[in-house]
Amino acid sequence: MKFSENWLRTWVNPDLSSEALGHALTMAGLEVEALEAVAPAFNNVVVAEVLEVVKHPNADRLNVCQVNVGEASPLTIVCGAANVAVGVKVPCARIGAVLPGDFVIKQAKVRSIESFGMLCSDKELGLSTESDGLWLLPADAPVGKTLREYLELDDKIFTLKLTPNRSDCSGMVGVAREVAALTGSLLKPLDIQNQPVTSTEQLPVNVSDVAACPLYCGRLVRGVNAAVATPTWMLRRLERSGLRGINAVVDITNYVMLEMGQPLHAFDVAKLSGTITVRRAHKGESLTLLNEQQVVLDEEILVISDDARVLAMAGIMGGHGSGVETATQDVFLESAFFQPDAIAGRARRFGLATDSSFRFERGVDFAAIRQALERATQLLLEICGGKACAISEVRGQVPARVAIALRRTRVARVLGIALDNNQIASLLKRLQFDFAASGDDFRVTPPSYRFDLSIEADLIEELARLYGYDNIPALAPQAAMTMLPYSELQRPLARIQQILVARDYQEIVSYAFVEQQVERELCGNETPVALQNPIASNMAVMRSSLIGGLVGALRFNLNRKQSRVRLFEAGACFAKVDGEYVQSQRLSGLAYGEMQPEQWGAASRLVDFYDVKADVEALFAPQPLRFAAAAHPALHPGRSAQIFCGEQAVGWIGELHPQKQQQYDMAQACVWFEVELGALTQAQVPRLSEIAKFLPVRRDLAVVVDEGMTVQTLLDAMQQISASYVAEVVLFDVYRGKGVEPGKKSLAFRVLLQDTHKTLTDSEIEPSITQLVAVMQKHGAQLRM
Repeated sequence: MKFSENWLRTWVNPDLSSEALGHALTMAGLEVEALEAVAPAFNNVVVAEVLEVVKHPNADRLNVCQVNVGEASPLTIVCGAANVAVGVKVPCARIGAVLPGDFVIKQAKVRSIESFGMLCSDKELGLSTESDGLWLLPADAPVGKTLREYLELDDKIFTLKLTPNRSDCSGMVGVAREVAALTGSLLKPLDIQNQPVTSTEQLPVNVSDVAACPLYCGRLVRGVNAAVATPTWMLRRLERSGLRGINAVVDITNYVMLEMGQPLHAFDVAKLSGTITVRRAHKGESLTLLNEQQVVLDEEILVISDDARVLAMAGIMGGHGSGVETATQDVFLESAFFQPDAIAGRARRFGLATDSSFRFERGVDFAAIRQALERATQLLLEICGGKACAISEVRGQVPARVAIALRRTRVARVLGIALDNNQIASLLKRLQFDFAASGDDFRVTPPSYRFDLSIEADLIEELARLYGYDNIPALAPQAAMTMLPYSELQRPLARIQQILVARDYQEIVSYAFVEQQVERELCGNETPVALQNPIASNMAVMRSSLIGGLVGALRFNLNRKQSRVRLFEAGACFAKVDGEYVQSQRLSGLAYGEMQPEQWGAASRLVDFYDVKADVEALFAPQPLRFAAAAHPALHPGRSAQIFCGEQAVGWIGELHPQKQQQYDMAQACVWFEVELGALTQAQVPRLSEIAKFLPVRRDLAVVVDEGMTVQTLLDAMQQISASYVAEVVLFDVYRGKGVEPGKKSLAFRVLLQDTHKTLTDSEIEPSITQLVAVMQKHGAQLRM
């Protein structure tokens, strides 16, 4: 909401600067989004009248003017504007004046004629971006008066960013009431008097949906002159509030809306037919709005109609066919209270955002409906003339104002400050709340304009706002602090994050909402968990994997010329299993680009599957992992694997699929992994084992196997037989080439044997080696000689 500071100070005038007033409003919950000067800085510019215009003797396009600036003798000023003429009143910058841009006006000789000032356009004064000549002022502008004073250019414009709960401040009366409560300044009430009724004539009104419109008032005003000019003071306040002048009648209804926060509407009586009815629209009915937009209505839209057609969308915008024009002679003024639920969301369905819908969908003061109508009638009679008829009113059940219990002990507990009963009563009086006190308890009845007050906490917040958040001391918490039990069987997430950071990864946080196409392409999920009300079309479903956010972050970095990227994220994933929603915590990461930063000490190479596999093993250490080749929708079919911890599948690892690599504009493949966080956080308690005093014995076993045989199969088989004295079996070489048949490969294993009590002999070693060889032969392996 925008409003003029000068207008506000006609209601309440606290001893505060503009900036201090803005800070007070912001700290009270009415955020001042902008505070702007009406006009740029300039001085010594007065209203002047041109007395004489003579062609310059030495220039075809210049005139020598005699200008009255309110002094004993006129000034001679050379002017080149095409619209300068005798009798016009224009701004005149006197000698010494400083205009926007630090342009100083000096006495100057223009083609041998002395000029003692400058006649100005609005562009030269910084009040317009374009100009066709001098700024012609009204004929009644007082000569000699400074332009800033005459046009109130020292005014400032406040822009409030109102929260939905403070609809009471959508009019000047509400803002002034708030300022008076915050500062303790005197509030000048608006003098609204019931207007004399010259006729009992009424336009029949019917409300068929009383629940949606509990109060509707209307009044005929006959014989108005809609062509009369809107007063300058009213136009100025409208324009500084962001509204343009249309005609006197419409300007009056807009002015009352800004003044009291109550939207009004005026109908041209000559365009009405029969009874005014408030009802739900019939499906398929159409209406051309005042902005000439054609809309098709349905049963959810509340409308104002007569016996022939729909006249307006209730609480949103009037219709083009019943609007007031300059030729209008009789008007019907409408002032109503519509339930917020009956208006909320309807304007947005048609791409509209009007001042009326902004106020009605938040709630207006139902106790001021008749007052607003009387105020509009008062201004209409003063400006446009005419005769007021009796008010037509239909009243249903307006919202009840239920008293709220407020306890002093609860105030102290919530705010942490001790307010006595007198302080609480004083604050409630400043807020103009009706209340009854009984000891330390109060019964507070919210006013009709405060829809946001319903529970005790709301009243406590009001006390805190007026008392001042800055005045509430910041107290350190006082509580006994004890160490919480910590299980050695669990690893904290922070420790896991530290491991990845130490391995050169950087953490990201991405949205849990992703595009449905991402779920389908990267996760193979055709039925993701869909959102009923997504914030954007590319955030329509819940993620079932963290890969989408990581790939998105990788692309963001690649687009900014980052050639080496390592990212990880810990977060929740969502799925629907057997009709039930399931949420799981996962850890995911990816690596792209060079294995190491560019340097001289190591050869450059790209990160590969085995680099990231080492990172995953470091995360789970000392627990052993097993990697089994498997297909994943997002990964390269020959370079992906499922991760097992024991017999449990805990995640995936692999290179991004070449098609996805091309789709996401990656010059090379990234390697991605994702594991269940629950498996990562499980830890094993370390167990003491005796350190061997005797040297281990090493035996190397080289076997030839089919190309399709996996190393893990042989390692698992050797581990399962638990051969005596075998401490470790590790693959240390893979060979293909001369001496090995095509379709075969040679695998070399290092076997370490050790006993903690003695040195092993060949007779003790050979049975174990024989067992290992035998179990590999069962899987088709042959000793390589």
